[in-house]
Amino acid sequence: MSLPQYSPAAERNSAPILERLHALLAPSGEALEIASGTGQHAACFAAALPGWRWQPSDWQEDAFDPIRAWAAQTGAGNVRAPVQLDVRAPHWPAQGPAFTQPFDLIYCANMLHIAPWACCAGLMQGAARHLAPNGRLVTYGPYLEDDVLTAPGNLAFDASLRERDPAWGLRRLQEVRHEAQRVGLELLQRHAMPANNLLLVFGRAP
Repeated sequence: MSLPQYSPAAERNSAPILERLHALLAPSGEALEIASGTGQHAACFAAALPGWRWQPSDWQEDAFDPIRAWAAQTGAGNVRAPVQLDVRAPHWPAQGPAFTQPFDLIYCANMLHIAPWACCAGLMQGAARHLAPNGRLVTYGPYLEDDVLTAPGNLAFDASLRERDPAWGLRRLQEVRHEAQRVGLELLQRHAMPANNLLLVFGRAP
């Protein structure tokens, strides 16, 4: 089967992210992926976590065919049909009835730096609405940290993003934490990942 879209970065980072998910997650559960993009992560993680049902989403319907194609390629039968979702909206998903079953995992990779800052608040607010009581929000990507020297590659990446769109750019971890705290979520784990990325795990505050 020909695959309409392919992300080399998603191919590279799937294994280290999956290693963290294996350590974090229970044997089974319900997962919602925000900004699924090509669908490579959805297909890879669902195939490797057969006890989990994976709900992919994207704000662009053009992404739906690649998501379906990747799921078919890996044979992951636990990937649901993709849905359109704008994190800034008070209603998830964008069409049809709102999600009624809480999610044990909400996963979002490489979105915050290629979206307006309002998407961070929207992500946190939506996670607070839709996470199960002991659920986890996991984000992955590059961040700026006040007490950590930023890699030159990340500084150059940040500059290139802001040239493309002034509303884009690497986000400061402290500001992301603040948005989470506003809706009752706390940063529980911070994991350094390859290529100067971080995997962050948020959960409900005690």
